[in-house]
Amino acid sequence: MLALRLTRAARLAVQLRRLLVASASAGTGFLLLCALGHALTHPDAPGASSLRLAWCAAPLAATVYLAVAVARADPGTRPRPGLSAIGLGPGRLMAVSATTTALSAALGSVAALLGFLYLRGDLTGAPVDGAVSGVLALGQRLPAPAVVTLLALVPAAASAAVALTLRPRDPRPAPSAGSRRYGRFGAYGWGAARETFGAYGRYGARLASASASASAPAPASASASAQPAGGRAAGAAQADPSGALLTQASDTRPPATTDGDGSAQDATGPAPVTPRSHTTLLPWGIAVLTAGLAVETYAGDTATRDAAPSAGVLLGWALATLGLALAGPGLTHLCGRLLQAVRPGALRLLAGRVLMEESHRVGRPLGVVCAVASAAYAAAALHDADATDFGPLSVIGAVVVAGCTVATLLTAAVEAKHARTDTTDALLRLGAPPTTLRAAAALRAGALLAVFGPLTLVVAQLASLPLAR
Repeated sequence: MLALRLTRAARLAVQLRRLLVASASAGTGFLLLCALGHALTHPDAPGASSLRLAWCAAPLAATVYLAVAVARADPGTRPRPGLSAIGLGPGRLMAVSATTTALSAALGSVAALLGFLYLRGDLTGAPVDGAVSGVLALGQRLPAPAVVTLLALVPAAASAAVALTLRPRDPRPAPSAGSRRYGRFGAYGWGAARETFGAYGRYGARLASASASASAPAPASASASAQPAGGRAAGAAQADPSGALLTQASDTRPPATTDGDGSAQDATGPAPVTPRSHTTLLPWGIAVLTAGLAVETYAGDTATRDAAPSAGVLLGWALATLGLALAGPGLTHLCGRLLQAVRPGALRLLAGRVLMEESHRVGRPLGVVCAVASAAYAAAALHDADATDFGPLSVIGAVVVAGCTVATLLTAAVEAKHARTDTTDALLRLGAPPTTLRAAAALRAGALLAVFGPLTLVVAQLASLPLAR
């Protein structure tokens, strides 16, 4: 009931995004039912029916990806202070998001079933005669367990993905100032000062600890003079007024303190916030992309000897899409760095820092859109080379995949815009003109287009070469 109330009370933009999820679920469910109808109509060709069912994995993955993006951008199920007191903690909100996603996807599955029955003539008594009549299983009874299983696949997968993505994660507690920090071989976390290897075992370290515990508390200048001289001062031991053993590390930064809300700060003041680097997965993404192109090339080379090379093409496209999705955040982060290169001004600096900060939000959807555009270019090249007619079902699948990926990118952009609302308001209060913010947004879009555009063309050319032979 709570999920239904939140769904009904949502804003118009949220309702439109949920309607997109329902539409994508309807298209995917219709394709799954058509695969079932092909299997019933052609019982002597199980391989072709299995291949049709395997190709439904692309719109299914795109629909689930869109459902996760819509659930993350939903402001009604976002954790806020005070909701835990009325029983709406992070776990409950995650369950509400998963239930809302399941309801939207189930609505689409019901629409797919009604459309499939309408084309079969079960609702009107007159079946549709056309290109899809061969996959409707006309004159045959549909097995109810198979229909329910296929239609429940999209809601179950979407809700499970949303629950896995939005599950509550407990942050790792930072060690307090008086907690015990273990040694090198039993290290637990990072202390305020990092000790070098063998610091505790150096000559004089334990003697300094014993003398400090036996003597009275000394001032800071006296305790500092008791340190071992020479090049071993970086790892020498010293004692605090309570008698505890402290180790002077080679890192000379001041110890971190904790403010009222539990965030760590340096003793000299709050540390500046730097954008997180998301370039660690860039080499892995390039490797997976190369593997996908290699698999697709092998599938294209064996097309004359193998009667059904489409499974290899599907696997190659899946690997290429995964590689571009992994490399997307790193490429977006590098775009931000390139904007700030060679003596940047205020506009380039603002655009580059925003790109670096938002690389984890918009980078992965950008990589997926790049992969889908490359696949569309390769499919168009194959159509021009062989004059292949893809049919209405192929068009429906392409529309579902392309629409879901573009909608996911737009949803991620909206989420990133809402995430930096405080920064934008602060800039406006400081006197930044709105034209500067719009120019920075246009500069970010141009930089992304300049990097991802040629990458899409290169991947599309490499993907279309083995298919056009």
